[in-house]
Amino acid sequence: MRVPVTLAVLLLLTVAAPAQTAPATPPAQPDQAPSTTLTVRSNLVEVPVLVTTKSGQIVFALTARDFTLTDDGVPQRISLVPDTGSQPLALAVVVETGGAGAHHLANYEELGPILDAIIGNIPHRVSLIAFDSTPHLIQPFTTSTDDVANELANLRPGDPGASILDAVAYAVTQLRAQPGQYRRAILLLSETVDQGSNTTLNAALRLISNTNTAVYSFAFSSTTSAVKHEASKFSRPDEPGPAHGCFSRQGADAEYKGHYSKQVLDCISDLAPPLRFATMAFLAAHSALRNNTAESIARLTGGEFFRFKNPRTLQRALLYLWHDLPNYYVLSFTPTSPTPGLHALRLDLKDYSQLRVQYRPAYWIDEAAAN
Repeated sequence: MRVPVTLAVLLLLTVAAPAQTAPATPPAQPDQAPSTTLTVRSNLVEVPVLVTTKSGQIVFALTARDFTLTDDGVPQRISLVPDTGSQPLALAVVVETGGAGAHHLANYEELGPILDAIIGNIPHRVSLIAFDSTPHLIQPFTTSTDDVANELANLRPGDPGASILDAVAYAVTQLRAQPGQYRRAILLLSETVDQGSNTTLNAALRLISNTNTAVYSFAFSSTTSAVKHEASKFSRPDEPGPAHGCFSRQGADAEYKGHYSKQVLDCISDLAPPLRFATMAFLAAHSALRNNTAESIARLTGGEFFRFKNPRTLQRALLYLWHDLPNYYVLSFTPTSPTPGLHALRLDLKDYSQLRVQYRPAYWIDEAAAN
């Protein structure tokens, strides 16, 4: 088994995204609507991979030759990224203080030592962002984890909002202003479903699919009534298909007799192969962001998602993360067809069908990067 390292080093091994982004822009001011337009300047795509047995045991002796990867159905030539544990880290701790999050603030009072473990002995910058209906910069990026821990232990309840997408967008904007050589990660402590964000699903999907920031989500459950209410509020004018076409529940063709999923799959099957995979990824990601925002953000960035109820289960979840992260593989490839938009990834093991593979399912290419 690999030699254990600090959680900070482990975080560096799992950041998943195109290798470079646009030059840093000045950070947004607290409570200011964040910019969510990110442009990929490199067509190198990184994919973090965790391989386990069915019983959950880590598998750590594989090589790049053991994997096959397709991008929108097209096989890619992949490489295994060497250890990047010596790189510095920029970490944004993002905490829900509004809505149901107000009842969980006591869970974070003793997280100071865990922050120290996350950072380790490498160069680092850490910030603290609280959010309710809007994000609030509590502690700008600093090298002092004690300052962040003190602020984290003294957070105050916010308003009834829980704008997860807005908070993550704001955190990414802050992280983009950090030095380019820093790896970037977000530690998100929130409920499961977004409630009140102005950031659209499309903007969120683009943001979290083309930034080099991994999100590690630790979430407590949203209520069923809140889930239904908030999910219905997301507008869908820019989703694939016409308003009452084959992707719409309203005005569906009679032959499907209400079986919407079959209707969508039949629509997709009529599209050109590359568009078929990308559209499937787009629809799946949209649906996931509505139904479990915190989990979907983590999965789409190559991070991990854990549930917690109290300080004890939160600490246990952090230990699970500590256990998993040193055993991630990071694969990279240069897309053979860098067309703009969302790309669907599929990763398989050649000779180990009995093993489970967890990986980043998609990434985004902007127009400027494709040209």
